[in-house]
Amino acid sequence: MTTTRPGRRRRRGQPKGRQSLPSVRAAVRDCIEGLPLQRDLLIEHLHRLQDRYGHISADHIVALAEEHKLSAVEVYEVATFYHHFDVIKEGEVSPPALTVRVCDSVTCELFGADDLVQDLETSLGSGVRVQRVPCVGRCDQAPVAVVGKNPLGHATRSGVAGLVEAGRVEMPPADSWIGMARYKEAGGYQILQACREGRLEAERIIGDLEKSGLRGLGGAGFPAGRKWQILKDQPAPRLMAVNIDEGEPGTFKDRYYLERDPHRFLEGVLVAAEVIGIEQCYLYVRDEYPGVLEILDQALHELRAEYPSALPEFELRRGAGAYICGEESAMIESIEGKRGMPRLRPPYVAEVGLFGRPTLEHNCETLYWVRDIIERGPEWFSGQGRRGRQGLRSFSVSGRVNKPGVHLAPAGISLRELIDEHCGGMMEGHTLLGYFPGGASGGILPAALADEPLDFDTLQEHGSFIGSAAVIVLSDQDSARQAALNTMRFFSHESCGQCTPCRVGCDRAMRLMAEKQWDVKLLEELACVMEDASICGLGQAAPNPIRTVIRYFPEEISNG
Repeated sequence: MTTTRPGRRRRRGQPKGRQSLPSVRAAVRDCIEGLPLQRDLLIEHLHRLQDRYGHISADHIVALAEEHKLSAVEVYEVATFYHHFDVIKEGEVSPPALTVRVCDSVTCELFGADDLVQDLETSLGSGVRVQRVPCVGRCDQAPVAVVGKNPLGHATRSGVAGLVEAGRVEMPPADSWIGMARYKEAGGYQILQACREGRLEAERIIGDLEKSGLRGLGGAGFPAGRKWQILKDQPAPRLMAVNIDEGEPGTFKDRYYLERDPHRFLEGVLVAAEVIGIEQCYLYVRDEYPGVLEILDQALHELRAEYPSALPEFELRRGAGAYICGEESAMIESIEGKRGMPRLRPPYVAEVGLFGRPTLEHNCETLYWVRDIIERGPEWFSGQGRRGRQGLRSFSVSGRVNKPGVHLAPAGISLRELIDEHCGGMMEGHTLLGYFPGGASGGILPAALADEPLDFDTLQEHGSFIGSAAVIVLSDQDSARQAALNTMRFFSHESCGQCTPCRVGCDRAMRLMAEKQWDVKLLEELACVMEDASICGLGQAAPNPIRTVIRYFPEEISNG
């Protein structure tokens, strides 16, 4: 005969496993108050806990799982997938109240991030955690440290210490952006009004976009007009997801435009929604951009006040430190409150996207240009360009130049022209060695190819691509080999782990690249496997820095 101790008997309807304490569950409820208890808001609920407590405890995980009627394992898997959540297991010590994050991506490494980390670790004391992090989207201000949520460009030990001592851990509010009144005075929202009144037909707008040659400016380069037409032909309801999670090392153009003129972007979103017939728009923003989040929130308040009816429903969603969520299907998974793991295709997100509905996925900058193209005519945009290329490109330039930053230049401009005409030349004492034309995944080209046109489809023969136009300039005082190793550490850190060629390949490549002399044959074999068998662009493009260093900088990999 078996007996059950009364204290161990599980009540009918009670879930299996560990139960939350009433006090913890009450604290979780208080933390997420005001937000609907929806599965797709799980990541925002985790953000709320992280923001309030500085970490997410095992008790928080259990209580939040009970609120959502999910298993604790499912919530734990989501929380631990994203780098910005400090998940503390039972028995572990919670992190210090303040974290100073130092970017150690390529440009920041060039400008002394390693030394800065060491200085801060020895000077700030035990009450502050110093953490290396990937690109924070401020490469033009390298090296960059983030004190709490307050970014500090051109960071020094004394500068960081000053912010810590003063308790300045929040980003100062942005107040210099163009608000609704100024935007409308300059002709803003007239294109939208013309669409709504039928003075501008959907077919004409799509036709203008096609004539302009506007392409997806997040890196893929798919023609915008064609994408709108594809979505328009899909069954309703249709949704929109805008990628403002620009995590590619070297890229910061979306932040630049949104910090200055958010309504120009929002008008592009609304025109797209009007033309295609979209009632719900999701804006997915980097968690590293608290200023952009605040600006967009205020701009949306202005928009709703100005147009109280007939607006699509807008949802602002925060990323949580996962580079992979820049991939469109991974971003959609994240918006749905899940781990940001890329989907197998087909079906494509235009057919089966967010919540299983046809979804227009766009980059922020692509929508930013919609108003200008329609207002000025497609020829205004297509008439820009050099060497037979069409359009304008926003180059995020960092590295060894006198004037880093976002530079608007004709498509097809060369790297040498970009440096001389827009960036004030190379820094004094520095001679061009090479450059990343498209961020970490775009490979490294030598100075001998500095006259090649920078645009979509122009650099493939050289083993590279322009991507999001993130240009990182290296000089004769830098090492292409070291820059490539930096990027591989980044890819290894950011791999979602879904497919073995990427998960294992990035880690193995990183270890091989750290050797004094590269095993070129083994690295080439590894690169082929990663490129051919990885599910998404991360694993497929990660070998580019390897191959370009082998091809263009052979002297660096044989001499150590």
